Amino acid sequence: MNADLPVDDSDELDESDLDAPAPEQPKVRATSRNSPRRRKPPTITDEDLVEDDSTQERLQKVLAGAGLASRRHCEEYILDGRVTVDGKVVTALGIKVDLDKQRVCVDGERVKLEKRQYFLVNKPPGVVSTNADPNGRPRVIDLLPPWKGRLFSVGRLDEGSEGLLLVTNDGDLAHRLAHPKFQVERVYRALVAGTPTDEELRQIRQGMYFTEGKFKVRDVRRIKSSLKSTILELVLTEGQNREIRRLLARIGHKVMKLKRVSFGPLRLGELVTGGYRPLTPAELKLLQQFAATDPTRRPATRRPAPTRSPKRTPRKPTRPKGTFKDNKKPRRGGRD
Repeated sequence: MNADLPVDDSDELDESDLDAPAPEQPKVRATSRNSPRRRKPPTITDEDLVEDDSTQERLQKVLAGAGLASRRHCEEYILDGRVTVDGKVVTALGIKVDLDKQRVCVDGERVKLEKRQYFLVNKPPGVVSTNADPNGRPRVIDLLPPWKGRLFSVGRLDEGSEGLLLVTNDGDLAHRLAHPKFQVERVYRALVAGTPTDEELRQIRQGMYFTEGKFKVRDVRRIKSSLKSTILELVLTEGQNREIRRLLARIGHKVMKLKRVSFGPLRLGELVTGGYRPLTPAELKLLQQFAATDPTRRPATRRPAPTRSPKRTPRKPTRPKGTFKDNKKPRRGGRD
């Protein structure tokens, strides 16, 4: 979606229309008093913004909080002219509204506050995270019954990956968990071909440059190795398109299987592939506290890599306690 797409001058008003003289309109008699001509709704621009009110919030935040979509997608709805406030089209991202006092609509449908819902989903391979797929592939939200209402996933996993996804209708919480500036850790387990060396793992920690920019992981360690493959654990705080697969391919180790096992304080646990469950009250409270905490003050969300203790020379066995006489073997032919 692009906010700079050209539009017809007759659809919306701009600043030049305010100073232009009103053209004379010929008097036309209506054919029916019950069928008046429909007019385009007026447009709200940056000049229509009012002073801050304690009961008002930014429009994109209100839309996200109502469960419409994530805040970023709600901003796109506004820029595309799909949102109206009290019958006026909104094109400014900075406008503030009060949902209790004003009528806010998206595509003509009034926005209403919905009950917050939070689900943990174990995404299987072959399922896409997006809600709108033009190719008609199975989606994550299709794993939940439709009567759960309008939901969306927080962040994304590529089609071939599997594991933990948070699905909710809380757009504000989704924004604080998915945006890179909040530094939420995602932990993955990857089955790769061969055995990466310490030097190769150091390279992906330091980062490598791709078309989109520099890709790197916060941490990586070997979990288990065999002759032909290795299981790695990788920690990311922001996700680029197929980032782990492309990093490991660059050092010559193809990813054969990729699974997300944790997201912030949430753990996948024993949830079956393709299954879902609601968050427990304790998990939800922990997640909300986590999202509200400054990223630099959060506790570690994973155990540090185990350290190897230095090798020690084995000690000689000591003589059991007791007198030498008690432990001495009797001589052959000796007295009792």
